[in-house]
Amino acid sequence: MKNIVAAAIIGTVLGGCSLMPNEKLPTQLGADQVEMTKEQGGKFLAFVGPKLQHTEAFLRVDDTNYFCLRSWLDTRSGEVAHQVYVEDSYYGSPYRWDGAHDADNKTLRFIAISRNEISCDQGCSYADEFAAALPEDLLRAHRDSGLAVTFTAQTGKTLALTVPGLFIAEELAAVDATRAALAANAKAAQAAEPAPAAAPAAAAPAPTPAATTPPK
Repeated sequence: MKNIVAAAIIGTVLGGCSLMPNEKLPTQLGADQVEMTKEQGGKFLAFVGPKLQHTEAFLRVDDTNYFCLRSWLDTRSGEVAHQVYVEDSYYGSPYRWDGAHDADNKTLRFIAISRNEISCDQGCSYADEFAAALPEDLLRAHRDSGLAVTFTAQTGKTLALTVPGLFIAEELAAVDATRAALAANAKAAQAAEPAPAAAPAAAAPAPTPAATTPPK
């Protein structure tokens, strides 16, 4: 059920067509490298960790060939979805990424996001975006040691990544602090609500007059 909820959260955020601009929020104490934004009018809070290059930038263009942690917190239910996101740009035929697993060869849910053809003027090149869903208990178990994830493609290509433990710890710290603050705010708002007025007590029935015998 948690995996279904996480998939729904990611699908809603990635597939949403909201015209509301995202609002950048202050970073949390102990998670200075995690960028926080408010999305879809505050329905979700997004957390994006620092980027790491998995190979050198494609044609020296920024924001290419990197990976990072991303999380979304549903502010209404408190549910959280985590993923390791990858941008991969390259020459040649499409790699067709379609799988992911951890260091124990346990399958992780693969998330295909986009494939864009950059140019085919002098040989084709592509920019792929994809991710692997990360269960929260898996992240917490690797917050010190780091987490290894390997992506696989239909062409036989593989991409092995290691998310540093420090990045995992900061991502979880940002999510935990925000989730706790939301819960505290909800509790305070509930406590501030006026208590419902007591229902008026039912009026006692009027006493029945005692029967009298008329004088003879």
